[in-house]
Amino acid sequence: GYRVSLQGNFFGCNQTYMTFPEYNPRRHIKLDPPLNIQSNATASKCQIWWSVWNVPWYLAEILQYELQYKEYSMSWEVALNKTLPSSLPQVEIEASELRSGIAYAARVRCKVSENENSYHSLWSEWSQTTVFQRADVPKVSEKILNIKTMQYLFIPLSFGTLFYLFWNCKLSSRYVIFILRGLTFPHQLLSFSHSIVCTMGILR
Repeated sequence: GYRVSLQGNFFGCNQTYMTFPEYNPRRHIKLDPPLNIQSNATASKCQIWWSVWNVPWYLAEILQYELQYKEYSMSWEVALNKTLPSSLPQVEIEASELRSGIAYAARVRCKVSENENSYHSLWSEWSQTTVFQRADVPKVSEKILNIKTMQYLFIPLSFGTLFYLFWNCKLSSRYVIFILRGLTFPHQLLSFSHSIVCTMGILR
């Protein structure tokens, strides 16, 4: 440890004051705030990452981070805080914690982990902020919906055509049952509708 004293001339007399009789720098650390905080938001989660500067490698492995995030228009006093369990400079926020269409701001600070006995530090100042917004879930296009609708409308049409052939074109019931057993709905039924049309032309 170290001994920290304060010397000065007070009222014409030199005085020495003992400020810290036993000062250990390891127990009085305050790190610089994290840098380069960035974010990437999708429809399922938001990833946030950052870097630290001027931190020895033996401290970087035992750092503890605290994330703070809020709606962009709100005050930091109502922000949500998360103490991260890992010393990795990154975190993910699930989309369920974010409101759709709302911009958010986030920042982070660091200190030596409280589980570490050899060192002790105060929280650093907060980093700069990063702004992000949850991406909306992509909507199914109207074209896909129209195709699906046409497919399911075609199924009863195919059945109707098949029974029309049975009653009017004198197809045997055994042949009809054989056809039905060979179909796997809905795609084979759709492809079979084309052959039905061809069969009608031949029977006529």
